[in-house]
Formats: sequence, structure tokens, C-alpha cells
Amino acid sequence: MKKTERHQIILDEVHLHNRVLLSDLTRTLNVSMDTVRRDLMELDKLKRLKKVHGGAVSNGFNIHSDNTREVYEYENKSIIAKKGVELINHGDVVLISGGSTNLELAKLLPRKMNLTFFTPSLPMAVELLNNASKHDEVHLIGGKLSRGSQLAAGGSAINLLSEITADICFLGTGYMDIVKGVTELDWEVAQMKKAMVKSSKKLVSLTISKKLNTYNRFKVCDTIAVDTLITELEPNSPELQQYRSIGLDLL
Repeated sequence: MKKTERHQIILDEVHLHNRVLLSDLTRTLNVSMDTVRRDLMELDKLKRLKKVHGGAVSNGFNIHSDNTREVYEYENKSIIAKKGVELINHGDVVLISGGSTNLELAKLLPRKMNLTFFTPSLPMAVELLNNASKHDEVHLIGGKLSRGSQLAAGGSAINLLSEITADICFLGTGYMDIVKGVTELDWEVAQMKKAMVKSSKKLVSLTISKKLNTYNRFKVCDTIAVDTLITELEPNSPELQQYRSIGLDLL
């Protein structure tokens, strides 16, 4: 495989999942770890991604709200966010994780609905403060911060979630597969998201269709646990047939 091809595959993976591991890229590309390290260093120098310990993250992955940054698949994520915001009702307690699609939803929040938000995500907390109305409340769930996801994790965050019953949860979805379920790259993040699922009456996954039929190491929940799956596709799209067949509400 030529270097240009490797670089494109690496960039596609980083853009799709925000964070990738060196070991996963080595298996995907079927090359040595040293080769992947050199590729990441070159792409970092070209400012196409950011090399970090053990892998790489996308340039759009940061702890502050930056409306000028380029969002991967922006048009599709905007379509998904517009669908998702319609599910929020007056007075709802909303539990929401991070992720670029969820951040787009936060930019579209309805006015004067007296919403209460809980989030373990630093970027999401900032986005909510910037966009929520004065009638809304924003609560940041604290705990050990995962460097890879900028999400609070650990026992204190999970304990706090056990005291919450959210009306709706918008769960950032990195990987979803009909058999493997919703999965994550990071163990602690997976445990945090499991707690979010348990603390919610309704679970909503906002994800671009490219993330469907992919999976990673650690399971969050079965796919059937998701009440509503929102993609940029039409609900009757053939690509969603297997998700439709298990009874998911598709938007």
C-alpha cells in the first residue's frame, strides 16, 4: 500500500471516530507500528491531525467551543441535529454526552422550555452555556477526566448519575453494530456511558450512517437498548433495514 493511501485511510478513521489508536491502525493497514508512527508524525506536521500518546485525534477535538473549526460531515450532522432537537419537550431533564453531532444539536436548542441539562463532557458544557436560554440549567458531571474523550469518568461521576433519572439521553455514539451493540474504544468511557443509559427513560443515538456496522473493544449496551436511532438517511432507507427489523424507532 502506498503512503498516500495509508494517509487517507488514517485520516478517514480519525475524522470518523475523532480518536484512533496506533495498534488499531497497525492492524487495519497491515504495516509495522513504526510505519504508522512515521505516518502520524508526517500528518501531524502537515496539521492534518494531532498525534498523541498511543495514537491520534482529529484537529476538531478540543476542550473549548470553536464555531470556526471544520466539522467532518457537517451537512449530515446538521440534518441529524435538526431531527434530534424535535424530541426535546418542555421541562425535560436532558442527559447528553459529547461528540460533534451532539454539539451541533446543542446549537439548535429551543427557547423558553425550562430544560435541565446534565453532561459529563467539557466541550458540551461550554456549548450548552453558550446556547441554552436563561431559563435552562446546565450541570457539569465531574470526576476523573478521560484525556482521550474529554469526558468525566470514574466512580464519582457514575455515582452522581445513579441519582438522576433523565427524561431523554442523547448518547454520543462512536461505534454501533447490530450484533456487537454500542461500543467504545476506552473502558472508562464505556462504563460512564453504561451509567448514562441506566439513568435515562429514553435513549437516543445521533450518528452519521458511516458509523453503523462498526465496533470496538468495550460494550456500552445492546443495540436494542437504543429507543431512537437518528441518522442523515431517510427512515425507510435500505441501509437501515437491519436496525428497523429489531424495532428501533428511526428518524
